[in-house]
Amino acid sequence: MNDRKQSLRLALATLAVLSIAGLGLGYVTAERPLVDEVRTDDGWQHDSSRVASADSVTVIGTDSNSWRGRPGEVTTPRGRAELVAVDGDGTVLYYNDSRDVYWDVDPVPGTDATVEAAFADHLDADACPTDWNHSRYAVDETTWERYYEVHGESGRCTRNGVDRVNLTTGETTTVWTATTPGQELTRFHDVDRVNETHLAVADIYLDRLFVVEQSSGDIVWTWNASDEFSTDETGGPYPKDWSHINDVELVDDGERFMVSLRNHDRVVFVDRQRGEVDDSWTLGAEDEYDVLYEQHNPDYIPESEGGPAVLVADSENNRVVEYQRENGTWVQTWQWRDARTQWPRDADRLPNGNTLVTDSNGNRVVEVDREGEIVRSVTVAFPYEAERLGTGDESAGGSSAQSLGLDSRTGTEQNRLGVLVKDALPNKYLNGLMYATPVWMGLAEVALSLLAALSVMLWMSLEAVWRVRR
Repeated sequence: MNDRKQSLRLALATLAVLSIAGLGLGYVTAERPLVDEVRTDDGWQHDSSRVASADSVTVIGTDSNSWRGRPGEVTTPRGRAELVAVDGDGTVLYYNDSRDVYWDVDPVPGTDATVEAAFADHLDADACPTDWNHSRYAVDETTWERYYEVHGESGRCTRNGVDRVNLTTGETTTVWTATTPGQELTRFHDVDRVNETHLAVADIYLDRLFVVEQSSGDIVWTWNASDEFSTDETGGPYPKDWSHINDVELVDDGERFMVSLRNHDRVVFVDRQRGEVDDSWTLGAEDEYDVLYEQHNPDYIPESEGGPAVLVADSENNRVVEYQRENGTWVQTWQWRDARTQWPRDADRLPNGNTLVTDSNGNRVVEVDREGEIVRSVTVAFPYEAERLGTGDESAGGSSAQSLGLDSRTGTEQNRLGVLVKDALPNKYLNGLMYATPVWMGLAEVALSLLAALSVMLWMSLEAVWRVRR
């Protein structure tokens, strides 16, 4: 019996040690995020003077999983939101971490190096309004109270807004802000420019889309998701996180808005004049996860570029995918992923036919060529959205996969096993786990962590049982 105990102790100890050694190796060999390149004892060091002249400049906005973090207080990479610009070699040209979260990033037309970045700042209760004026949000009092009862109970709030940033000079102007009760589930992920004076806002808080005059803050047009879909039979919990509207894009020369309803697994097209959804154009359906599964940042590719087509980050399916409009329906024409792809939240088709992919839990932004090979990759903690300067907004300068003859890629021979393993796991729960892990940890490191913990727990449990039986 004692020999058997010793053998079990040795086996479990070896398993724990090997797992911990594997974790150490993963930490040492992991690619370091861009922030490490510009962090010095004297602050952030970068040369922004080259932004306008450098080749293949990519601007990246990053999320943050620290609701209470403030610049300077949070040192972990995922706890620090960043607006960063890198050249084609991955050299940091611009860096800013003054906001709590950066979301959508759009180039400003007519400029070489100016972007508008949607942001969110988390405010403590003493910085929040004490008397919310529902009329300023163009909503009736009953609806406001229904949402406020759920989101306002914490007492905290979020300042949403848009910064116009000259990446060369560093000059930053806040062009619009709006405060919402609560934090995690009331932050506007996307704000797109309609014209020089008006913005379209994906209102994740009140489950709607609205157009606002930026200087006065007056809301001049709204579309409510609840006018089209049942709050009882669709989406997530109402009104806590029902539609999770996370993206808006003006298409068809301004005649329609394309809107992403994440928790409905749908991309819809809203007619601006009628304020109604064109059901025949809806991409995806409730819980039809083989089409879309809680997607982010769909891009519209017009007929003039080989469309109509929609390129979308199919987040919970860990892929980017494209659908082409054929005979009045949507047909899948392309997809891309590899073994590392984990919860992508943006994909842009570039004028050269390549695709820029923002892989959020993969902690990277990659450029994929027409054959599906990665030709550029930068490691950045928890990226949300990326834009290539000089190529237009989103996929405006790119063509459809069908017109380009792109071949799908779902892993190479070298990493197909990793893809198969991930497919066998429940994606949503895996993505939730990866959301909370450090940047250097991938799926292998998570598995090694669990193995080490289980080995130690089993060892301790056996020792306790053996002690009782003496």
